Amino acid sequence: MVKRSLMAVPILLIVSTITFGLVLAIPGDPASRIAGDHATPDRIEAIRAQLGLDQSLMTQYGAWFSDVVRGDLGNSLITQVPVTEMITSRIEITLSLAILALLFGAVIGIPLGVAAARRPGGVVDRALQVVAAIGIAMPTYWLALLALYVLSLKLNWLPIGQYVPIAEDPWGWFQHLLMPAAVLGAALAAELMRQVRSAMIEVAAKPYVTTAWAVGNNRRLVTWKYMAKNAAMPVVTVLGMQFTRVLGGAVVLEEIFSLPGLGSLVVDAVRDQDLPVIQGVVLVSAVIAVLVNLLVDLSYGFLNPKVSKA
Repeated sequence: MVKRSLMAVPILLIVSTITFGLVLAIPGDPASRIAGDHATPDRIEAIRAQLGLDQSLMTQYGAWFSDVVRGDLGNSLITQVPVTEMITSRIEITLSLAILALLFGAVIGIPLGVAAARRPGGVVDRALQVVAAIGIAMPTYWLALLALYVLSLKLNWLPIGQYVPIAEDPWGWFQHLLMPAAVLGAALAAELMRQVRSAMIEVAAKPYVTTAWAVGNNRRLVTWKYMAKNAAMPVVTVLGMQFTRVLGGAVVLEEIFSLPGLGSLVVDAVRDQDLPVIQGVVLVSAVIAVLVNLLVDLSYGFLNPKVSKA
């Protein structure tokens, strides 16, 4: 466990370096944009000096990295509001949406995968595989627009926009996130169903499962005690790999469903060339993804004790 935890340190260092490199990838001069269209060259140079943009890249990176280690992501070039404060005020929405989407995908995909694996090649298995193929191929943005039109505009079942914090109204919070979470989790559920099916079929051929059947155990006991836990490792791997995709999808869906999360924040920052905000959002998202993958690695020791001894 300690070795796996320490491996995250160089990964985070690489991520921080790449994140800082975004400065070189964005065209234009932030100082000129802040100064305005009619600013004098002296005014632009003064702003560049104030922001430290007149220093070498190594000096800029050293100052930026030392601030990041202390939890200071700088201030917005446009509003001068601390980036940490801006991200903190919005990250709850994005993480809530991503977590609900993962829960939706797991609750739907895992049981369906188990059901499909009970009789491979049967009617249920074939039907579920067709549904899974459709779920994976269906564009998320198209499904989001369809859900908005049917569930909100036509049937008026679920609200859109006007996010409600969970501390103020848990039921309202759930209602506003249910539709985007279901849309975001649909493809994940389809992928999980296919992975669970394959893993369960593979485990079903193992000798210990055959022995469990031979001693007279019922289907539920064999399925969930002997098969499910041993088939969980590839499923957990898929969940970890899909989290980054879900997090990125949450940023896109926030724009469609008018949720004031990190999506709208980073879109505005890109439009305004607000480099500290862009760097902060990318860095925080990358750190979350690295930590999730670390948790996935650590979970292997619980699912398979042989892994923790390796």
